[in-house]
Amino acid sequence: MTEHLPVIGIDVGGTGTKAVLADASGAVLAQRHRPTPPRAERVLELACSLVAELSEDAAPAAVGLVVPGVVDESRGVAVFSANLGWSDVPFRALLAERLGLPVAFGHDVRAGALAEHRLGAARGTADAVFLPVGTGISAAHVQNGRVHSGGGYAGEIGQVPVAGGRLEAVASAAAISRRYQERTADPVAGAAEVAQRVAAGDAIATGVWEEAVDALGGALIWLTALLAPEVVVVGGGLSQAGPLLFDPLSRRLEADWPLARAPRLVPAELGDRAGSLGAALLAADLAATKINRTEMG
Repeated sequence: MTEHLPVIGIDVGGTGTKAVLADASGAVLAQRHRPTPPRAERVLELACSLVAELSEDAAPAAVGLVVPGVVDESRGVAVFSANLGWSDVPFRALLAERLGLPVAFGHDVRAGALAEHRLGAARGTADAVFLPVGTGISAAHVQNGRVHSGGGYAGEIGQVPVAGGRLEAVASAAAISRRYQERTADPVAGAAEVAQRVAAGDAIATGVWEEAVDALGGALIWLTALLAPEVVVVGGGLSQAGPLLFDPLSRRLEADWPLARAPRLVPAELGDRAGSLGAALLAADLAATKINRTEMG
C-alpha cells in the first residue's frame, strides 16, 4: 500500500458489492456492503457513492474496482458478464472520469488471489493457485508474485468437462445442493446442509459429495501438473466444510499424483473480503507507480 494515503477497494459481486478503506499495511480502516444493482451505469453510481462514504475521514490515493466475468485488465474493460448482463464496459475510464482519481481495474478472482498471496494463506510463496468454490468455480494463478491474466480468459476451470457435466455443474456449492435435491426431492439450505447430512451418514448426500470431491480432485491434479504451485488456497463457501473437503482432496492428490512435490492445500484466510482487499492492493500499486514516476521526473 502507499506510504501515507489510504486506498479504496471495491469488489462487485453477482449479488453484493463490498468496499474497504485500507491503510499502508493492508489493515481495513472501514468497510461497506451494498446489494449489487442491475446495469453497469448503476454499478458506477454505487462505486462513486461508496468512495464518497469511505473518503469522509481521509482522501484516498487511488481506487481499485474488480468485477466478475471476462475482464481485460490491460484495457480496463469488462468484456462480458452473463450474470450481470453487460459487455465491453470501459469501467476504468468511466470511473476515473467521475472520481478524478487514479483507478485500477481488475477481475474479482484474480484480485482475491493477489490478496491471499500478499496478505493471506499464500503469503511467503512464489507460486500459488487460488481456487474459490462457491456458486461457481474459477481459479487464479500467481507466478513469481504476479497474477496471470491470459488476456482476461485465464482461470475459467469451471467450464472444463468432467464426468457428469462441466466442473462447475458437478462440484460447485450450488451444484451440490441442486444435485442432492434432484435425487431426493428434499429441499436443502445450500451445500452446507448437504455436508451436514454427509456427516450424519446420509447415503445420497455422501454420493453427491464424493462425486463433487472427485471432480475437484481431478481438476487439482491437472492444475498441479501444469502449474506446479507450492500451495492451493481453496476459498468460497465450500471451503467452510473443513476436513470433510480437505481430507479427501489431500488423499486424492497423494494417491494419484506420482511426482514427489504436491501442493499444500489450505483454506483461504481472507474470506469474502479477499476481492475488495485485492482491489485495494491494485489501487495501492497504481498509486505507488504514479508516485515513483513523479519522483523520477
